[in-house]
Amino acid sequence: MSADHEKQPDQLRRGWTTGACATAATSAALEALLSGEFPHFAIVTLPGGQTPSFALAVEELDQDFARCGIVKDAGDDPDVTHGAMIISTVRRAAKGSGIIFKAGIGVGTFTKPGLPLPPGEPAINPVPRKMMSEHVAEICKRFDIAPDIEITISVPAGEEMAQKTWNPRLGILGGISILGTTGIVIPYSCAAWIHSIHRGIDVANAIGLTHVVGSTGDTSEKAAQAHLNLPIEAYLDMGDFVGGLLKYLKKHPVPNLTIAGGFAKLVKLAQGNLDLHSGRSQVDFNWLAEEAKLLGASENLGAQITKAQTAKHVLELCQDDGIDIANRVAQLANDKVRKTLNGTTIKTSVLVVDRKGVIIAQH
Repeated sequence: MSADHEKQPDQLRRGWTTGACATAATSAALEALLSGEFPHFAIVTLPGGQTPSFALAVEELDQDFARCGIVKDAGDDPDVTHGAMIISTVRRAAKGSGIIFKAGIGVGTFTKPGLPLPPGEPAINPVPRKMMSEHVAEICKRFDIAPDIEITISVPAGEEMAQKTWNPRLGILGGISILGTTGIVIPYSCAAWIHSIHRGIDVANAIGLTHVVGSTGDTSEKAAQAHLNLPIEAYLDMGDFVGGLLKYLKKHPVPNLTIAGGFAKLVKLAQGNLDLHSGRSQVDFNWLAEEAKLLGASENLGAQITKAQTAKHVLELCQDDGIDIANRVAQLANDKVRKTLNGTTIKTSVLVVDRKGVIIAQH
């Protein structure tokens, strides 16, 4: 698809969270368990009042359980769980037990403090649990029985999918998490990524870490790991979402923060941007030229910088001329970080990392 024909965000198709799919699967399975017949499709009510319907991809009914599967449709969002089969198996539980949640194949288990539920609990987050509980209660009321139901959520490919998420680092082992606060996936909102950043900070605080590192990518994270030698839980893959990291840290502070990133990404931060994605912020070459001149760059070098095509080229031009633009970027990026964290006592630092993984500036 060419740039001229790319869909705008408001044209992109929305999808459904794993939590919405699990709720739909649970509702259909429970209907079948209690009535002896699966509905043609599952209709659920989301927290915002929307009532989407879901086609049933798996139907299995036995004497003591019912199982239903829903294929997750993430819309136009590049979600790692798009196309995943979300399966709910429901059984009657002991009288007075209430609703019990279990993790089946491909659904993780919380193993560290600081996560939404205590260690040992299935990685089914509070809002999906609430959605499922409300639907189960309503169905049970209709059939005039107590809502004593065991719900097991499974995602057959979940363990493999989880390797592409933060779950292993956060201490969510065995598979993916069942997530969602609205039930709706908004394309390119990257809500799941920002959610993972927040959970990473929660875990760091819960286990008593005093220093966390937000990195823009794998290369900068590895450089920071070699430089700082902190526990693995200290490293937060913030990607482009430095704003999401800083805003959460302002409310849930850790004593020390280091931001590690490539030169181009940190130029954008130094310019004052908190979203470093190429579609939402750009390197300003005129700005770089003015900063270089303040460091002693000639008019000729300044002109070359304004005509440069990449931040990497600017860095090379300045290095060849003995102008330490990387240090200036580190300083100004750290100034932006401190300004954003104003009102906290968090001590901050910035590491600028080149493409080979070498730290070329720190402030």
